[in-house]
Amino acid sequence: MMKFIFMMLMMILLSFKKGGFWLNQFFFFFMSFMFILNMSMDWSILNISNNLGLDLLSYMLVLLSMWICSLMLMASFSIMKTEFYSEFFCFTILLLLFSLFMSFSSLNLFIFYLFFEISLIPTLVLILGWGYQPERLQAGVYLLFYTLFASLPMLVSIFYLNLNFNSLLFVFLNGYIDSIFLFFCINFVFMIKIPMYIVHLWLPKAHVEAPVAGSMILAGIMLKLGGYGMLRFMKLFIGISSLINYVFISISILGGVLVSLMCLRQTDMKLLIAYSSVAHMGLVLAGIMTFSYWGFCGAFSMMIAHGLSSSALFCLANISYERVNSRSLYLNKGMISLMPSLTLWWFLFSSCNMAAPPSLNLLSEILLINSLVSWSLMNMLGLALISFFSACYSLYLYSCSQHGKFSMSLMSLNLNSLREFLLLLLHWVPLNFFIFKSDLVSLFI
Repeated sequence: MMKFIFMMLMMILLSFKKGGFWLNQFFFFFMSFMFILNMSMDWSILNISNNLGLDLLSYMLVLLSMWICSLMLMASFSIMKTEFYSEFFCFTILLLLFSLFMSFSSLNLFIFYLFFEISLIPTLVLILGWGYQPERLQAGVYLLFYTLFASLPMLVSIFYLNLNFNSLLFVFLNGYIDSIFLFFCINFVFMIKIPMYIVHLWLPKAHVEAPVAGSMILAGIMLKLGGYGMLRFMKLFIGISSLINYVFISISILGGVLVSLMCLRQTDMKLLIAYSSVAHMGLVLAGIMTFSYWGFCGAFSMMIAHGLSSSALFCLANISYERVNSRSLYLNKGMISLMPSLTLWWFLFSSCNMAAPPSLNLLSEILLINSLVSWSLMNMLGLALISFFSACYSLYLYSCSQHGKFSMSLMSLNLNSLREFLLLLLHWVPLNFFIFKSDLVSLFI
C-alpha cells in the first residue's frame, strides 16, 4: 500500500516541473498497471498497513480512480497547449487521486470520512479554476454546501459508533443498529453524493460548469464514493431494512423515470449526459436498498460501468465543444459529414449507455433488474420505463448530434487527433472486455 503513496509523492514533485504534463500522465498509467499486477481476486482484505487495506470492492474503485485520472490528463490537452496553469492542474488531479485512494483503501471509519470530505476541495478547485462560464461559482457553492450540509450529522454518528462498538475499524462494525434516525444521519451524505433524486440538483449544475476533467472525475469517481459508503455501512442496518427500503426504492425508480423524461427535452449535450447519470445512479441506490446479494453486485458493477461510459460521453461532448464552441444540439448537427470517424465512437458509447451487449452496463442492468423484480413485482413497470427511456435519450443524443444538416459556419474545424481516438479507446476496451471477467464485480462480499 505504501509504495503507491510514495509514488504519488514523487509525482507531486514532477507536477511542478516545467513540461511535466505528459510525464505525469505516463506515471499515472504506470501506476495503474502496477496496481493491476497487485490485484486481489479475493473478497478478504489484503495489503494491510497503517490502517489501510484493500478488498475486491476497494481494489476495483481505486483502479478506476487511477485509470480515470490518467485519462483526465489526456483529455485536457488544451490546458497544456495554452499553458493555463498546467502544473497546478496536474497537482490538483494528483491531490484528488490521493484523497480518493485514501478514501477507498481506509480501514478506519474516521480516516474514510476525513478523505471523503478532502476530495471535495480539489474538485471545487477544478470547477472554479478551469470551468467555462461565470456560473461556475454558483455550481461550486452548490457542490460544496450540499455535501457539507449532510456530512455534519455523519461526523456526530461516527462518534456514536465509536462509543457503541469501541472501535472505528470497519471490520469491528458488526452489530445491528435499530435506529432509523441514525440510518439517516450516516447515509444521507452518501445519498446526496450518489445522487438520489430530490437531492440531485447540484450534479447537473456542477457538470455543466466543470471542465472536461472535472466532469470526468465527477461522473467517473465522485458519485461512486456515495455508493461505496453505502455498501460499507448497509450491514449495520439489516435489522431495519424492511422499514426503510421501500421508501428509497420507490424514490429511486420514480426519480429514474422522471429524470429520463427530462433527458428527452434537453438541448445541452452535457446536461443530457449529467441527467442520465442521475437515472443510472438511482438504479444503483435501489439495488443497494434491496439488501440482497444480487442487488449489491448489480450496484457495484453499475458503478464501474457508469464510471467508464459516462466519462467517455463527456469526452465526446468536449471534443465537439472544442470544435464548435457550443454544447447545443441545435448547432452540433450533421457531424457525420464533418467528422465521420468520431461518429463510430458516438454510436459505441451511446449503445453502451443504453446497456447494449457486450458492455458491462448490460450485466449490471440484468443483475439490478433481477434483484429489484424479486424484491417486488411492482418494480417491473418502473424498470421497463427506465430501460426504454434510456434507449430513447441515448439514440436522441446520437441522432441529433450526428445526423441532419450541419451549419455552414463549421466548414473550417480541425479534424480529430490520434490522442482523442486513444482516449476513447481506453474508455471502451475495459468497459466491454470486463464482461469476460465479471467475477471481479460479483465476488466482493
